[in-house]
Amino acid sequence: MSHIDSLVLKTIVETAHDHFFVVDGEGRVIDVSPGAAAVYGLSREELCASTVYQLSERGVLKPSVSLEVFRTGKPAQLMQQTGTGRRVIAQAHPVYVDGRIERVVSRSMDLTDLQWLQDEYALLQRRFSEHLKRSHTHSIGDDMDLDNLDDNLQVRSQMMRETALLLKRVAPTDATVLMLGESGVGKTAFARQLHRWSERRDGPFIDVNCGAIPESLFESEMFGYQPGAFSGAARQGKAGMLEQAHKGTLFLDEIGELPLPMQTKLLKVIQDGMLTRLGDTRPRRVDFRLVVATNHDLAGQVEQGGFRLDLYYRLNVIPVTLPPLRERREDIPGLAELQLKRLNERYGQDKMLHSTVWAELMSHDWPGNVRELENWMERAWLSTAGDMIGGDTQATLAKSDNRGILGSDTPLSAETATVIDSEKTLKQAMQAYERGILARLCETLPSTYAIARQLGISQPSVVRKLARHGLAVSQRE
Repeated sequence: MSHIDSLVLKTIVETAHDHFFVVDGEGRVIDVSPGAAAVYGLSREELCASTVYQLSERGVLKPSVSLEVFRTGKPAQLMQQTGTGRRVIAQAHPVYVDGRIERVVSRSMDLTDLQWLQDEYALLQRRFSEHLKRSHTHSIGDDMDLDNLDDNLQVRSQMMRETALLLKRVAPTDATVLMLGESGVGKTAFARQLHRWSERRDGPFIDVNCGAIPESLFESEMFGYQPGAFSGAARQGKAGMLEQAHKGTLFLDEIGELPLPMQTKLLKVIQDGMLTRLGDTRPRRVDFRLVVATNHDLAGQVEQGGFRLDLYYRLNVIPVTLPPLRERREDIPGLAELQLKRLNERYGQDKMLHSTVWAELMSHDWPGNVRELENWMERAWLSTAGDMIGGDTQATLAKSDNRGILGSDTPLSAETATVIDSEKTLKQAMQAYERGILARLCETLPSTYAIARQLGISQPSVVRKLARHGLAVSQRE
């Protein structure tokens, strides 16, 4: 390495926001960045005169991420409690020479900084929201601000208009958007709308539920594979979902369910814009806009070591929080009418909601949000013999709590059976009943694996059935 290169590397280390440690193969600390002293409570000289074994014994590093690398031989990420009482995220990577670890390079970040960044994001979003209120108060009912809005979206409430306007503002850019909010609030629908407003609207929109793909299949599904890459691989090979999203938008729902090895690979694709299929040696360039969504606390997952810190930073560029339905009740009538229209078109009838239903719909808290409302509407529609849905609404809404449909011994009501016998073929009736069962389990169970255990079938079968019925799991463990 030239003298200039050494100076460049020295400047990078000494000015970096993270705190770096370089440890040799015996655990001796070779060098640390100057800022590490404030976090770990020892001067740079004292740290460099120690080994990670000594620092761990003295409680300066609790635990040592470098020792974890020595133990496993692999990169590691963990939470540390430092001697100064700070909580930091630490990552470390081994440097191998001739099959032996010669160096371990680690970096850590004080979670105080992480919290500051989160607060800064929240402040910026609040300021933008206040700006929208001042700018658009005079034209809240004017739909020109939200042209080309999908019919499936309801933004009658001020809160949702502000969210939609924020998405429209960032849509022409390629900035990564992180959609936050409870399960069922409509993150997928708004991701599609973001794509529709973007410059990539003519490209593909690839929707991936990270919680629905078995971990053993994740890499082949996401990155694709070459012919003969593994037993059972398609003869012609297959393009993965990342490759399919080329020139379009890739939407990764439930990003918190992404396995750690796949997080590493996804981060590399985001950084390099290149991927390599399984069984291939030739990298392929991909160009997509990334939108992700979660109902998890990603920052909390980072603290627990379940989510990569560097990937978190890459994803948390434009955070957008979708409010729960109970905080935007003005949207409930539009959502209910929209679902009723869908059901009437699907089943070829023209049912209506009784006027007494609306008070119950508006007062219910809808813990499952839009998805729960849609499922309730379908159950009410299917259980109504005539053209008017209403009457015993309170009893019907009570079915929307957390009692599983299979947890009750109550069979189909005589009224529902009559509707099925008189208006549906057996196949239609069985499909409707299967959908009802799956919809209820999607609300009450945390994953497709739990549903499979409850039903006594395989998890891939559950995934296929949910896809066929247009359903998704509402809750996560």
